[in-house]
Amino acid sequence: MADTKTKSVAPKATAAKKPAAAKKPAVAKPAAKPAAKSTAVAKKPAAAKKPAVAKKATGKTASKWAPGAQERYNMVQVAAYFIAERSGFSGNPVEFWEAAEKQVAKMLAGQ
Repeated sequence: MADTKTKSVAPKATAAKKPAAAKKPAVAKPAAKPAAKSTAVAKKPAAAKKPAVAKKATGKTASKWAPGAQERYNMVQVAAYFIAERSGFSGNPVEFWEAAEKQVAKMLAGQ
């Protein structure tokens, strides 16, 4: 004998509804007042821009760039290498360095 259990279905409790919030009556905003003419001092006109100075085109480079000590050293080092390479790396390295220093000084003086 099998007892069957039946579940009784109870009606679900409905959630209590909140009453709707009362709407506030629309308040008429006062109309914006027209801008009154002020007797304040008038704005100064913008200052005129200075015209751009035209750079003169010359045969030499117009910039005033000068290398720093480390940059100059690197330039001499590379120049000395190529001078030594032309002579097949046979010779005095001090002479290669001196020739490279003269070459770099001449090149930088031409700026």
